[in-house]
Amino acid sequence: MHTLTIIGLGAGDLDQLSIGVYRKLKEANVIVARTDQHPVIAELRAEGMSMTSFDEVYESHDSFQQVYKEIVDQLVSMSLEKPVTYVVPGHPLVAERTVQLLVEKEKEGLITLEIVGGNSFLDPMFAALRIDPIEGFQLLDGTDMKRDDVHMTQHVLIGQVYDAFVASEVKLSLMEKYAFDHQITIVTAAGSVGEKLRTVPLFELDRVTEIDNLTTVYVPPVKNLENRLKEWSALREIIAALRAPDGCPWDREQTHRSLRRYLIEEAHELLEAIESEDDEAVIEELGDVLLQVFLHTQIGEDDGYFAMEDVLEAVGSKMIRRHPHVFGDSSVTSSEEVLKNWQDIKKDEKPQADSTLDGQDRYSSSLLTSLNYQKEAAKLGFDWPTIEGAIQKLEEELDELKVEVVNGTDERQLDELGDVLFTIVNISRFLKISPEEAMIHANRKFKKRFTFVETCVKKEGGEFVDYTLDELESFWQQAKREEDTH
Repeated sequence: MHTLTIIGLGAGDLDQLSIGVYRKLKEANVIVARTDQHPVIAELRAEGMSMTSFDEVYESHDSFQQVYKEIVDQLVSMSLEKPVTYVVPGHPLVAERTVQLLVEKEKEGLITLEIVGGNSFLDPMFAALRIDPIEGFQLLDGTDMKRDDVHMTQHVLIGQVYDAFVASEVKLSLMEKYAFDHQITIVTAAGSVGEKLRTVPLFELDRVTEIDNLTTVYVPPVKNLENRLKEWSALREIIAALRAPDGCPWDREQTHRSLRRYLIEEAHELLEAIESEDDEAVIEELGDVLLQVFLHTQIGEDDGYFAMEDVLEAVGSKMIRRHPHVFGDSSVTSSEEVLKNWQDIKKDEKPQADSTLDGQDRYSSSLLTSLNYQKEAAKLGFDWPTIEGAIQKLEEELDELKVEVVNGTDERQLDELGDVLFTIVNISRFLKISPEEAMIHANRKFKKRFTFVETCVKKEGGEFVDYTLDELESFWQQAKREEDTH
């Protein structure tokens, strides 16, 4: 195994190479360039230096990942036979994926590397753009960039933007956060005599014809809060400002307890939006639910008990623990098996309860509490074998309620009505229907039909008191018939 020497050619022309790097190149017997597309390559060849490149590899594959893998495989094979010098643009350890792959091979003992410097493109880039990196900057790979990689408050440099296709992918990722006309700068050959800067609106990024392997895209930071509302940090800033000493008096007064009813209300409004299949409403209501989460976490932070990071860690670690078939070595064949594993893991995580029903209460809904109680009891065999038993029980409870309505006390009527409702929840469980959703559906249906009755009364210019119950019922039945025709 021979040493593979990796040399960075810098970001500009031959004059920018150090004497030491230049001597290394002159002493090399076999030189292979990742690409010919660099000004130093042409100048070295003009001096009589012989070298080949991997440009043809780019033409034989559909993705950069495949290109990089083949280049690395070829270099490993070549170094088994003789010493090889591999030259790359910039600095070998800055935005050079093939070098990172070679480093991995070195850790596996498959190759021996010597890495020689060469100015990266960062220094001339900062100079060309007149920016100070201490303000915060990101260096991203245009061939593997995702929306969530980008922090809008920082200077963002995107390298590896080789052609219009990569530029298009970068543009689409950026437009998920930035305004379509956000001003960006396309920098080519920074620090060389051919340095060129073009500032264009974001939507024109892939329309610029002069894009090559020396192209870097610069996205300036967004300081205005209203222009970066698509970032999580922006909402966190807003909530912190509302809760600040000079913030909103109402928000400052809120506690975990005082906000409980708002969370319940927002959750129900979200369910209604989902039921209506209204995407815009779902977006709005999800935002309202998220607002409640951020308010509670800000209260926790203000009180010094916990912060958003603690919430994220708690839910993230739970999802990983309870999905070993995704994040571990386990395997499942059905969603039922997933749910069983979830419950088993949950049981192991929590201390043994005094009762099977402990922890099943749902403050927001007595219906869901009832459903949870019955589910847990059924797991232990305390259940009707079929829905017929539950229906028979409902009839029995209704008869008892009728008796108490005639002769019973308020306490007895309350008791028997509760038994009827509890049994109805049991029937919903057999039908695999959420009693909460069934109640929401019934409420929505009643509101729609009653609104129709109100409309009919208004059309005739009367008041409710002017109509008999039978007349109002006829409007109600008309509303039902209209529903059936739609």
